[in-house]
Amino acid sequence: MSHRPSSGLAAVSTALLAMSRQMEVRDVLKTIVVSARELLDAEYAALGVPDDHGGFAQFVVDGISDEQWKAIGPLPRQHGILAAMLHKAEPERLADVRKDPRFEGWPAAHPEMSDFLGLPVRDGDETLGALFLANKRCPKPAGGCGFTADDEELLGILAQHAAIALTNARLYERSRELTIAEERSRLAHELHDAVSQKLFSLRLTAQAAAALVDRDPARAKGELQQVAALAAEAADELRAAVVELRPAALDEDGLVHTLRTQIQVLDRAHAAKVTFDSAGVRALPAAQEEALLRVAQEALHNALRHSGAERVDVALVRRGQGALLTVADDGRGFEPGAVRKAGRHLGLVSMRARAGGVGGKLTVTSAPGRGTTIEMEVPGG
Repeated sequence: MSHRPSSGLAAVSTALLAMSRQMEVRDVLKTIVVSARELLDAEYAALGVPDDHGGFAQFVVDGISDEQWKAIGPLPRQHGILAAMLHKAEPERLADVRKDPRFEGWPAAHPEMSDFLGLPVRDGDETLGALFLANKRCPKPAGGCGFTADDEELLGILAQHAAIALTNARLYERSRELTIAEERSRLAHELHDAVSQKLFSLRLTAQAAAALVDRDPARAKGELQQVAALAAEAADELRAAVVELRPAALDEDGLVHTLRTQIQVLDRAHAAKVTFDSAGVRALPAAQEEALLRVAQEALHNALRHSGAERVDVALVRRGQGALLTVADDGRGFEPGAVRKAGRHLGLVSMRARAGGVGGKLTVTSAPGRGTTIEMEVPGG
């Protein structure tokens, strides 16, 4: 390559930098094709990414107008020289692709191509795609190919860097997909833990108000006012979940007051007796306070809705530099080992995830007919 002019080396450098700057797979493919066609002064260039069904998952071209591409029709299959490039590591340099015994023709709208240079884009033993150029813009020797050995060498260098850029783009897209999946999971937990709890309290309060309308209208009015307040809080919780904020009441009232208020609502709205006690709890890091609140809400929801408990006792006490939350009910209980399969009980899965996410520990103690006790300890900050 040392005999190439400096302007050629600059063009190579520009092409490689352009590929490395792209993060989306489609953009990387297009940059590779455009760079290859410009560097080797070809009329046409294309890069096909194979699928697992004998076709191409993506096929990017340069030198063909959108109208021509639409007229050509469906993406090509893995056949002829394209298939050969996908299954062997050597480049293909031909004086006239139409005279090669592997040539199987092309659609009527396809442009005429003669001299041809192509090679696979590989990452180790994996073939990522097939890159080819056609119709070198230069005088061609009689019966010869316009593409030279130097062109072949240059395209090989470009293909090596193309493999790196394409692999990086795929990793970036995979990382982004995982991030989106994690965010969806987080929002699912937020909505389940926060908004569903608030709506559950709202429903119970509304039922209590309906039962009191005839015999105690004044008290029913108070319960309806509480329904309005709970509805407003549910809307705040939904907004908080979407924008990754802490529960609205935590920022204004603190963990102890927020828990006390919510438990008072549940005690009024439900037949079971719900109590709350706290002692010596200091301010904790925001993430730990939110996790404690969410676990308390989930445990209360399970106890009041599923356990048939007559009494639920909630306690939050200082434990070293951290805190210990206990939610104990006298309900029907269950066998913890029978519900540890992921997905069967979103509540338990969510509580364990929240505790682990803030360096805490969750313990579930229960047995059929003996109630349930859930403890969550966090270390503090």
